[in-house]
Amino acid sequence: MAYEEFIGKTYAPFSVEVEKGRLRLFAKATGATDPIYTDESAARDAGYTDLPAPPSYAFSVAMDGGQSFNVLEDMRIPLTKVVHGHQGFVYHRLICAGDVIGGLQTVRNVYEKKGGALMFIETEISLTNQRGEPVCDLQSTIVVRNG
Repeated sequence: MAYEEFIGKTYAPFSVEVEKGRLRLFAKATGATDPIYTDESAARDAGYTDLPAPPSYAFSVAMDGGQSFNVLEDMRIPLTKVVHGHQGFVYHRLICAGDVIGGLQTVRNVYEKKGGALMFIETEISLTNQRGEPVCDLQSTIVVRNG
C-alpha cells in the first residue's frame, strides 16, 4: 500500500462536550493540584468562566472524539507495530467546562527512515469551540516499526 496517498486526508469532524467531572479526573490523574482545576469558586475567583482544562487536556478531547486510531485503522496498521513518537500543542484560547469542542484531523506527512524500517505518520487536529474560535492545534507523530 502506498501510504503517501494519505497525506492531506482529512477525517470526519467530531464534537465533544467538556464536562466538569472529566476535567477534575484529568487534573487528579496528571497531578494538577491548583484548585482552579477542581473548585468552581476558585476558578471564577481567578477570572475563568468555569473550570479550565489543565495543560494537555486537548489530547483527551481528541481521544473522546474517536481520533486516536482512525488513521491507523484506515492504513491497516496493527497497533502492535506502533509507538507514540511526539505530541505538541499550540493553544489559542482556553478550554473550559461547558465548552463544546469540535475538531478535524488531517494527515500532514508520511515518510520512512532507516531504509523503510520505520515509518512516521504526522497528523494535526485543529480544535475550535462552540463559537468557532480556534482553541488548540495538536500535532502528533506516530512511529510504525516495519518488517
